[in-house]
Amino acid sequence: MKKIKNESQLLQHAIKLGSTYALKRGYVGIDETTSAKDKQECIYRLLVQDKLVSALPKDQETSANIRHKLVIWITKHLPPDHSLLK
Repeated sequence: MKKIKNESQLLQHAIKLGSTYALKRGYVGIDETTSAKDKQECIYRLLVQDKLVSALPKDQETSANIRHKLVIWITKHLPPDHSLLK
């Protein structure tokens, strides 16, 4: 797995946008008390269900791989001149 520059900031941005996407879609399971790991997994599973990201094989569904998938997803949705991509 290749290390991505600004990965932690991109992950925070992915969680923020993913939570907003989940709420707009009608999912109410994410709130302020939900742990970061649970938020990441919920957003990942929602994106897989909506076919916005490809699913990881069951034996590779680790928190590190899920985080990496979310970072890749957000980098594809940010404009090319975004500060986190530089």
